[in-house]
This record gives sequence, C-alpha cells and structure tokens, in this order.
Amino acid sequence: MKLLVGLGNPGRDYAGHRHNVGFVVVERLASRLDIALGQEKFESRFGQGDVEGQRILLLEPQTYMNGSGAAVAAAVRFYKVGLKDLLVVHDELDLPFGRLQLKRGGGTGGHNGLESIVERLGEEGFARLRVGIGKPPGPNAKERVVGHVLHDFSAEERAELPTLIDRAAEMAESWLRLGLAQAMNRHNRR
Repeated sequence: MKLLVGLGNPGRDYAGHRHNVGFVVVERLASRLDIALGQEKFESRFGQGDVEGQRILLLEPQTYMNGSGAAVAAAVRFYKVGLKDLLVVHDELDLPFGRLQLKRGGGTGGHNGLESIVERLGEEGFARLRVGIGKPPGPNAKERVVGHVLHDFSAEERAELPTLIDRAAEMAESWLRLGLAQAMNRHNRR
C-alpha cells in the first residue's frame, strides 16, 4: 500500500489559504484517479483505490496542521506503510510560487505539519512533494509568515494556480506509478 497525504487545515475558513495547497493537490489527484474522498478514519478524510495493481490511500488529516502527525502515524501503523511508501504534499515557503519539488527526507523548515509528522513517526525519511508558495515580501518577512500561509493566494497567483495544481497532481501520480527516483528524474528538472 502507498499512502499519499495532503496537508492543510479543515473547514471553509481555510479553504483558499496557501497552507491548504496539499489538500487541493490530493483532491485533484483523487479526481484524476476517480477516487472518492468520502470516508472518515484516522481523524482524516480519505479514499482508497488501485493504481496499476498497487493499493493506494489518499489522506487529508482533519486535525489542523499542527496535529497532522497523529492522523498520519495512525494510518501508517494501521496499514503498515513503510516510509518509502509515504508521500506528503505540503506548501513550501522556501520555494518561489509555482516551483514544485519532489524529495526524500530532510528537515522540516519550521513547517508545523511536517514537524508533527516527524515527531509522531520518529523519522523524517519519507518523500515530500513541496509546492512553492514563496515568502512574504519586504523586511521582517519572518514575522509575517503566519499571516502569509494563512491567507488566500493573490489574484495573480490564483490565475496560475490551476496549472500548478495539475502539475503537482501529475508529479504525485508519477510517484505512485514510477516510484520516487523516476518521478524526481522526470519532474524536478522542469
């Protein structure tokens, strides 16, 4: 089984925020693969399906970003998913808006969702699909990070967002079908 997790915050108030881009990618992938995200378990919305004979689980933790690790760890334990079969899709401040990157492991970069997952799993070697949202502009940007991630995309960004989400869903699907190394070779060079 492969587990693909999109990070975000539940509820309408957060739906368009940069921090919820992981949810949006998982929902687009679910649509591409004809998988309904109508089940609830592990404090998450999820759906199951098959891709080329491989069972997959798409998961959106409903624990809010800071508690994502509880939901992910519960699903990992229940389905006995190895770290090589886990991909987490998340927003990334350290990449400019529009940039996408697949990678294995690494630090959390202060991302509360990743920190929660690493804390609960006790390891950081899982794959990540980083969706660039860029840093807030101007001086003292560090103090404005929370407002940036918990705010809607700009009008210019919203115009480009559908293409970005399609590309991210394609990358996630490549991970499912080809594995991390081949998906990285195919997509990270773009």
